[in-house]
Amino acid sequence: MSYLTYTILLALFHQQIASKAVPATAENNRTSVSNTFVSDYFMYFAYGSNLLKERLQLKNPSAVFVTTGSLKDHVIQFGYWKKEFNNTNSWHGGVATIEESKGDVVWGVVWKMDKDNLISLDKQEGVGIGFYSPLDVTINTDEGEVLCRTYQMNNFTLHQTSPPYKQVVCLGAKQNGLPLDYIKKLEAVETNGYSGPSILDDITALKPADKGKSL
Repeated sequence: MSYLTYTILLALFHQQIASKAVPATAENNRTSVSNTFVSDYFMYFAYGSNLLKERLQLKNPSAVFVTTGSLKDHVIQFGYWKKEFNNTNSWHGGVATIEESKGDVVWGVVWKMDKDNLISLDKQEGVGIGFYSPLDVTINTDEGEVLCRTYQMNNFTLHQTSPPYKQVVCLGAKQNGLPLDYIKKLEAVETNGYSGPSILDDITALKPADKGKSL
């Protein structure tokens, strides 16, 4: 049995015995946040900037890649949580969220994370200020379904993303081997043309050539 198979099966086993919550079905991939936690770790589904390992591990060093997977009947969107958004957020443009959309699929990465990093992950996602809300989603992987914690933006309003944010998302998608057609969709996303400093500058693990790469 491979390590990947073992990790997923172990998570599924503990999820079944650690919670009495009703599992998500094919008709509803989302449940309240209660049963993604297994012993001293949890499974997290990333679909935006946290696709990139170096980005996620800036504040959450325990994150370990488990597998790639997909969320059915959802689509990735870029925007912000306030109608008065003025491009002054840390990414200088819209950021990713998921929205229900029949027949669409959002691809991403399943990360295994220590509970100790839950506070830092919630803080990164702006849970305390109402930016995102955590929720459980059923992710389809090659080894079966995995219940994961993810985040969805509150009061979502469409806004073009910035080149630095798009770059991090696309680099993460390539880094983890997401489907080529999905990567092409990400690369086709239009941006607002912002060219100043951003969080991308803090991701020191990126090579200089990658930082300046055009997407």
